[in-house]
Amino acid sequence: MLGLNKRDTKFLIIVILLTAFTPFLMQPFPEGSAMAQFNGGYPDLMQRVAIFGIFAIGFNILFGLTGYLSFGHAAFLGVGSYSAVWMMKLLSMNIIPGIILAMIMSGLFALLIGWISLRRSGIYFSILTLAFAQMSYNLAYSVLTPLTNGETGLQIRSNDPRILDGENASPYTNLFGLDMSASYKWEVFGHQFTFNTGFYVCAVIAVIAFYISLRIFRSPFGMMLRAVKSNQQRMSYTGLNPRPYTLAAFVISGMYAGLAGGLLASMDPLAGAERMQWTVGGEVVIMTILGGAGTLLGPVLGAGAIKYLENIFSKINDTVLHGWFSALPDVMEDFLVTIIHPFVGKGWHLTLGLLFMLVVIFLPGGLVEGGRRIMGLFKRKPKGDGDDPEHHPQSTPHVAE
Repeated sequence: MLGLNKRDTKFLIIVILLTAFTPFLMQPFPEGSAMAQFNGGYPDLMQRVAIFGIFAIGFNILFGLTGYLSFGHAAFLGVGSYSAVWMMKLLSMNIIPGIILAMIMSGLFALLIGWISLRRSGIYFSILTLAFAQMSYNLAYSVLTPLTNGETGLQIRSNDPRILDGENASPYTNLFGLDMSASYKWEVFGHQFTFNTGFYVCAVIAVIAFYISLRIFRSPFGMMLRAVKSNQQRMSYTGLNPRPYTLAAFVISGMYAGLAGGLLASMDPLAGAERMQWTVGGEVVIMTILGGAGTLLGPVLGAGAIKYLENIFSKINDTVLHGWFSALPDVMEDFLVTIIHPFVGKGWHLTLGLLFMLVVIFLPGGLVEGGRRIMGLFKRKPKGDGDDPEHHPQSTPHVAE
């Protein structure tokens, strides 16, 4: 099916089902309950999980397959956002032209940066990409103000030409007239589920992006990228030049980032220089490593975990904490609030840092490895050395596991 073997087809179907039922999975607690604040089934969070999942999938094609660690992918995210907003200002509020231009411009920009940066490898490559990202940020913030509107950011105006939109066209971002902000709420047994148009548009694109990455992982091109990661010198000895493969991976990864930037602008038509900061480029690195670099599902899990922590834990303030421990004696209540306070609210990054440290130390393969270990507890124990006298070779583990 779709060029995939039976196992990959089942894996893709599972991903599609999980994506389709995201509003249910992220809204497990009834509204009004004490645990309702841990629900994440609102449109903005679900959209960001899908969009940054695309961003991380693309970054994983470069880092997970070739081993080239880039800290500059935020530049492509920003270029995609600016391109999409300009297309909405000049051509149409339909998101399709904006997304297409975002991918093209990001791909061309990635081709330029990759052609220069890939002359080096290792830490030198990482520093070069970081330098280009910061240069792009500063250019967008100051020098290119006529194009980027500087620190204010590029916004949609009522007097924009939008030459393809008629007089009665929607003033909001849309997909052939389908409003991206439209939502339908369904309440069942105290659970309120929100089905948002923008999320499902992002989700469909995310599934397509995931399918393309799956085909890349299984293709001869993907095997060449693994060879680059394994040993470039040996690859060169066979007569193969690794640079065209790494440059192609870099451009594909940049186009994924541009797609994510275009979708960010499509959901919220505003493009600012802050999307090009080095912290955004570092965030996608953490997403990929946290979920499991080199695996198919890992970057998506990492993106979901980080965006969930960011949106949920940043809302927990001292008032919420006092409400949690109000039944305890005042001394103990104040003590617990003082202990937990640095890890929530504005200090949620500390929680993320500790989680990242624990994963790196105890789960080098990320959340995917953690899930594999949990599943291993429920499987039958492997045969002992004496149970296989013929020493049959074991099957190669699935890359998505």
